[in-house]
Amino acid sequence: MQKNSKIFVAGHKGTAGTALVENLQARGFTNLVLKSHGELDLSSQVAVRKFFMQEKPEFVFMAAVLPCGAANVAQRADFIYENTMMQNNVIHSSFLSGVKKLVFYGSGYMYPEKALNPLKEEYLFQGELEYGAASFGTAKLSGILMCEAYNIQYGTNFLCLAINNLYGTRANFDFAKARVLPALLRKFHLAKLLRDKDIDALKQDTQLNDESELKAFLDRFGISEKSVEIWGTGKVRREFLHSDDLADASIFVMQNVNFSDLYKKGEKFIKNTHINVGTGIDYTIAEVALMVKEIIGFDGELVFNANKPDSSMDRLMDCSRINALGWKSKISLEEGIKKMYEWYKNQN
Repeated sequence: MQKNSKIFVAGHKGTAGTALVENLQARGFTNLVLKSHGELDLSSQVAVRKFFMQEKPEFVFMAAVLPCGAANVAQRADFIYENTMMQNNVIHSSFLSGVKKLVFYGSGYMYPEKALNPLKEEYLFQGELEYGAASFGTAKLSGILMCEAYNIQYGTNFLCLAINNLYGTRANFDFAKARVLPALLRKFHLAKLLRDKDIDALKQDTQLNDESELKAFLDRFGISEKSVEIWGTGKVRREFLHSDDLADASIFVMQNVNFSDLYKKGEKFIKNTHINVGTGIDYTIAEVALMVKEIIGFDGELVFNANKPDSSMDRLMDCSRINALGWKSKISLEEGIKKMYEWYKNQN
């Protein structure tokens, strides 16, 4: 990529997309093409094809996604429909319009439920997916295979990065849809406000002015001035990747890695050409909750509710491949949570 290369960041308002745009701009890339959902519906084949043929982007980061989390597995039809439609349209139109290179994003949910940690790229398709996240994982598998197939058949240069538990600025803090880390952060923040009797700040955060409604909201999500309810047992292990690290890895791969670097010459089949991106460090949810609790400054108790959704999968990426290519993560979980909390407070 040159500084004036035309670069399309799909999903530029999301957690990954925001970090990508900020990182690209900080590096001096000036020709970014950014479209909101209102300007370009990525699930519309006609609209996406027209956009690519008119704009002719040279490089594409496909960061648009309907994300999956423990709190919103009920959206499984939305996951498989929306994600498959968006990625199919963007990948196919990138091929038709002659995009030089594309980066697509996969997920730890693509790997089999019983795969051993750390997860190696070759573990793909070696067992069944976790049922609760199967529709999301299947959509991501489809995207990775689509990129690989276009590379093999048409000679494109479409790259895929697989990640776990992305967090950072622009995260979704809505309890109905939030991933684990934003949900924990907001819960402890509200509990601290409640402990400090800062009712005005509570009303501002929740957009609830009626105090009885506010109390019902806090009760529903297990938030009190003395304790915070955590969904699940707290024993599941997770790896967390900050969006700034993902942006750095994405640009590194876009500038330094080609599809031909990811398979062994002379093998009968070309497969598993995606790249895991992560920190190489995992934590139990209980450890993460304690870290968030301390950073926010809430001195109450943790209450683990085993009756709430609790994934059966521990997820940790084996990052040997991307490390060997020359990239490693830089942001520790503690540093990343502090950055996310400062952003969250500024938004409120």
